Amino acid sequence: MSIQASDIEALIRESFPNAQIEVQGDDGAHFSAMIVDESFRGKNRVQQQREVYAALKGKMDGPAGELHALALTTRAP
Repeated sequence: MSIQASDIEALIRESFPNAQIEVQGDDGAHFSAMIVDESFRGKNRVQQQREVYAALKGKMDGPAGELHALALTTRAP
């Protein structure tokens, strides 16, 4: 089962409604995403990326995960 860039953006936007979000990828499994959000201020990259992965609600978990790979860039404005 494949996932679309717009699906990933929608999931991230639920947790980061005011973020600048750009998701790229069109093969249904490999994507890159840039998320710029004020809530990341003062947090290290690992903390920021954990928050984004939590927003994906298990879409990357396990062998049946819909999302195979996501390269993340996260930062505060």
